[in-house]
Amino acid sequence: MMTVKLFSSSSSFHLKFLTFFSSKSTLNSLFSTNILLSYNIQIMSSASKFDQNSRLSSPKSYLVPSLNSDEIDRITDETFRRYTLSSMKRKGVGVAIVWFRNDLRILDNEALYRAWMSSEAVLPVYCVDPRLFETTHYFGFPKTGALRAQYLIECLDDLKKNLMKHGLNLLIQHGKPEDILPSIAKASGAHTVYAHIETCSEELRVERGVRAGLQKVRRQTQEPRGKNPLSPKLELVWGSTMYHTDDLPFPPTELPDVYTQFRKSVESKCKIRSCFKLPTSLGPLPCCDLDEIGGWGCVPSVDDLGLHHEKVNMGMCFRGGESAALSRLNEYFWRKDLLRVYKETRNGMLGPDYSTKFSPWLASGCISPRLVYEEVKRYEKERQANDSTYWVLFELIWRDYFRFLSVKYVNSLFQIGGPRKVESKKWSQDRVLFESWREGRTG
Repeated sequence: MMTVKLFSSSSSFHLKFLTFFSSKSTLNSLFSTNILLSYNIQIMSSASKFDQNSRLSSPKSYLVPSLNSDEIDRITDETFRRYTLSSMKRKGVGVAIVWFRNDLRILDNEALYRAWMSSEAVLPVYCVDPRLFETTHYFGFPKTGALRAQYLIECLDDLKKNLMKHGLNLLIQHGKPEDILPSIAKASGAHTVYAHIETCSEELRVERGVRAGLQKVRRQTQEPRGKNPLSPKLELVWGSTMYHTDDLPFPPTELPDVYTQFRKSVESKCKIRSCFKLPTSLGPLPCCDLDEIGGWGCVPSVDDLGLHHEKVNMGMCFRGGESAALSRLNEYFWRKDLLRVYKETRNGMLGPDYSTKFSPWLASGCISPRLVYEEVKRYEKERQANDSTYWVLFELIWRDYFRFLSVKYVNSLFQIGGPRKVESKKWSQDRVLFESWREGRTG
């Protein structure tokens, strides 16, 4: 794991768990929490058939997790069964939309759970936002590199597959969410769009646009006026941290500026909520005709996005998706029994097993911190509890802290002076000098 300080015009980030994807350009392949691609796997897509090992170009590259596809499917199915309750009954009416963002999973997904509980049919949606393929303000770096794109395409591939296993599908549209979601809500007659809330300015701006767009939609409904509004509503839930924001002993705006104060306070005063369970089936899908909005849609390949396939020539090659995330957890905790020595080995830089390597899946929401917490507790009960098992949770609290810090300080996290507005000399914008530094040619 590498931790970096990132100055960017983009408001998406994962400070403690930023992970590098090896590439020709480090900055081109920085992993953040925002940029997501998707593509259609109605029939097995070319990406899902793609030989993962062909992404590795040298013996110094490691595929993570290292399991084969049959093992990954088996672990995923076992985990889903463990988190399924056959007695769950839904109480809702009509159609609800789930807007997937940085929560590309079905386990412990409160937005998906609420949509299922409040409706008779659920419509999962993912928007491929063209703004996420633009360039940065300074130096014009692409916001999405080829390795990042391939990883995130796999995330959507896996999400669609797991939704289909549970009676749903994934509608994929290309464009801005504030334009797409109102159109889908109108076509489907949805009463609510459920999504996970974000914390920084670019994402919050999109949320405001979606809310404004939904207010212009008028639903055709036979239900009592007071029960469901004529306009679909946007319902946002918190789901990106181990400790829930509503359970903190202080509002995020009053977060301590020292991590240790935060950690001691939440450990002594807060309880971590249980993961949301799955019903046996998440279906059915809505009966509406989606042809007027382009049907279920499709996702571009890496080439279609103007990028070129790259191989990982050193370091980790992470498989995308919830199934890969659950398999990595199983591999690290249970199969290789490495959790017991995590604290001693976690700062190693080479090889896949010095640390958990959960970073990319946490950042894209393929696995929830609460599920990691519950698995640590299960390990402690069935095998052993020691400093290493606690230290995984200690690092997750660090991650929580930076997430809550983004609520308190918002865009100042991305500015040169930082939250404390530290004065510094004027930074050079000389492209030639920067390229020399980036490529290690400064002498």
